[in-house]
Amino acid sequence: MSAPAVEAVQEPFSRRTVFWGIFASLLAAAAFFLLSTYAPDFRQPGGGATPLSKGGSGYAGIVKWLQLTGTPAPMARNQKDISTGILSGFLLIVTISPDSDPAALDRIVRLRANKPTLFVLPKWLTLPLEGRQDFEMKIERLPDTVVNDWLGHIVKAKLGVGNSTVGQIDVRGHMVAAPDQLQWIADDQPLIAAGNGKAVLSEVKDKPFYVLTDPDLINNAALKDFTKAEAALDLIASLEPAKGAVIFDLTLHGAGQRYDLAKLLVEPPFLALTLSVLAAAALAFLHGLGRFGPPRAEGRAIAFGKRALVDTTAMLLRRAGRLQGLGDRYAVLMRARAAALLGAPQGLPGEALDRWLDSRDHGETQGFSRRFKAANEARNLAQMHEAAQELHDWTTRRLGERR
Repeated sequence: MSAPAVEAVQEPFSRRTVFWGIFASLLAAAAFFLLSTYAPDFRQPGGGATPLSKGGSGYAGIVKWLQLTGTPAPMARNQKDISTGILSGFLLIVTISPDSDPAALDRIVRLRANKPTLFVLPKWLTLPLEGRQDFEMKIERLPDTVVNDWLGHIVKAKLGVGNSTVGQIDVRGHMVAAPDQLQWIADDQPLIAAGNGKAVLSEVKDKPFYVLTDPDLINNAALKDFTKAEAALDLIASLEPAKGAVIFDLTLHGAGQRYDLAKLLVEPPFLALTLSVLAAAALAFLHGLGRFGPPRAEGRAIAFGKRALVDTTAMLLRRAGRLQGLGDRYAVLMRARAAALLGAPQGLPGEALDRWLDSRDHGETQGFSRRFKAANEARNLAQMHEAAQELHDWTTRRLGERR
């Protein structure tokens, strides 16, 4: 009766499927790593006096208004956008919020030293309106000391004390209602005045810097009035060194300010090192996919047989530092062994035994004694190995002749 045939066990997935599964997993892991690294740079700063905020104190309205009228309004997300490239010659609008980074403002002032820049001071303290996305609640006007701290980073000036009595302000030919609790600074030559010696828009001496003291002329709350919306557009256009050249800053609100180890790994100059390591890992992985030759059997910790005993003895002698003095002892041992194998008379002393052993060699004079002397005088491993080999060969050859 024949034994039943054993069906071959089939693998649940083919090798190609497993390979593409691993490749897709690695690709997804790399994409997740890159997105996690750069996600903070592309996260939109929300709320407050930012160019992306849709609240009353934000400036998303003027950005959209510029775009609708044919003026691109890109965002500067890092220092490179601010200081170099084609955008560096455009008018940069820096909107300051109460929670901005003072160090970032100092950096902007330094990088834009010879480039046209409009700084918009903060005015209101606001909080997000609960339950209404993109809405905010006005709490109170910021203290003058807080606004003066921001103003001091740009120019040596302070807000004027007292309320302006003017009801309307001339903004490039547009008569607009004066904002509530108007902020102004003293300036004899204002670009936009709020009375005698009171400036709402002022130019900094020796620098192409402009300071808009009251943001309620261009923020989202101001654009509800069509006259103010037209005035805001003309105000910005009057400061442009070239028509259609306006950018808004986001670095002051946290964009592009996050540096970590992950970015160093995927950006020059360390990008080349990262790619080299990944390439080496890929080659090692491909090398491990296939086996070259049969698997090597694992040897015993303590081997059997005479060879293992000899190897162990040699290792112990080497560690003890006694190998250099083994030549003469081995020579005496081989003399006794040769005498026993060739049938030498009992009781012969050393030199007499050497002469008897020499007499057994008919093809060479002093064949044994010469080899015995070489082994006895060997002082290094190479000499001892050569002399021991000759003694062994001589004894084996004489024993073969006797038989």
